[in-house]
Amino acid sequence: MVSLAARLVKFMGCRFEMQWSTAKTLLPRAPVVQAGANAMNIAIIGLGYVGLPLCLQFARRGVRVLGLDIDAKKVRALNAGRSYIKHIPTGEIKRLVRTGKFSATNDFAEIKTVAAILICVPTPLKKNRTPDLSFVLNTGKSIAPHLQRGQLVVLESTTYPGTTENELRAVLEKGSGLKAGQDFHLAFSPEREDPGNPRSHVADIPKVIGGYTPACLAAAQKVYSRAIRTLVPVANCRTAEAAKLLENVFRGVNIALVNELKGVYAALDIDIWDVIAAAKTKPFGFMPFYPGPGLGGHCIPIDPFYLAWKAKQAGQETRFVELAGEINRAMPVKVVARVAQALAAQNRKISGAKILVLGLAYKANVDDDRESPSYALLDLLAARGAEVAYHDPHVPVIKLTREHPHWAGMKSVKWSRKMISSFDAVLISTAHAGVNYRQLAAWSPLVVDTRNVMAGFKTPAGRIWKA
Repeated sequence: MVSLAARLVKFMGCRFEMQWSTAKTLLPRAPVVQAGANAMNIAIIGLGYVGLPLCLQFARRGVRVLGLDIDAKKVRALNAGRSYIKHIPTGEIKRLVRTGKFSATNDFAEIKTVAAILICVPTPLKKNRTPDLSFVLNTGKSIAPHLQRGQLVVLESTTYPGTTENELRAVLEKGSGLKAGQDFHLAFSPEREDPGNPRSHVADIPKVIGGYTPACLAAAQKVYSRAIRTLVPVANCRTAEAAKLLENVFRGVNIALVNELKGVYAALDIDIWDVIAAAKTKPFGFMPFYPGPGLGGHCIPIDPFYLAWKAKQAGQETRFVELAGEINRAMPVKVVARVAQALAAQNRKISGAKILVLGLAYKANVDDDRESPSYALLDLLAARGAEVAYHDPHVPVIKLTREHPHWAGMKSVKWSRKMISSFDAVLISTAHAGVNYRQLAAWSPLVVDTRNVMAGFKTPAGRIWKA
């Protein structure tokens, strides 16, 4: 297993250009989408949880959208009208493909035909928790040879202030021979996706936009006004980049606060969930945040490190932000300790125990498992000798990832009385609405609940533990 994991990590670390070159050999060249007299063509690079919804929103509004991605499977699926993201309906993709409003490709040469190029690629962390801009910069290198005068390039990927006007601009200018602000427009407009929220629609979420020059800002506003109702122009790209970091750091810090207070109040025999329920009745000056087993998703666990790294470059410290990160990163360890305590109360040891992690996705009611704390819980439980499995109605099988290749291929266990009762403990990590918690209360001999979803169920003493 170690040898396999090492090979997988080495493979996933290959150069972006090599991945792109390989992907291009797998698919036929997609047809160029030509614009009509009153139409606008745009290209969106990165067809994941941010890029694909944005593609569909522009296409709904009559914009002809060309989606680009290095993943050959995604390109094939989309051109066949199939969705690979659970909350995005296949029917809509099929309709937009059929009407010619949307198509996918892996050929960057196609961007010559569009008015704007929007970049929605990952911005992960390196192993030493410093920013990894390789996806952004390699995308810029792939765009540059095909960049045309008058085109607009917008970065949507979350990053530290200065990325757009410094690193990305330099790559685009070097590869194209053109100058930003003179020959082509450049802007930053951070994504604001809220997956799993049925009331959240791309068109209704205000869009912050910062331009490299006033003319760049005007060009970006013209493009986004075709799909988004409310635009929020700001002074420059750096301000827009900083605004996105503030949004996510705000959430991370407040989650850390309640995670810390949970332990404090527990020592005082006070339930943090009761405290939050009471406090949120205040109609002003308070916003509820909730504790959990750790942070997940592509934003909150990562973005504070982008800010902290950039702050250090400017000779500044982010002690408050970094402390919040430490508190949140420690939560999986505390949760596993609570599992051990709950098992010990039943005269069981964590070593050798069968433990089911309930919920693999990082957020309720989605299939997105990026940076999910459930992976940390699986790792920690296995390291202590537990026999682990998971159940998640949204994630039937764990796909290969760079961070957790050793779990690839594991399947979600079936939901049945026989299966659930066979585990010594069930650890609730993500509270999906589709799970029958009443059945869980009846079937499981021990439930450790990090999401307070078992509150109100009457069970024998010692069967449900909060963590």
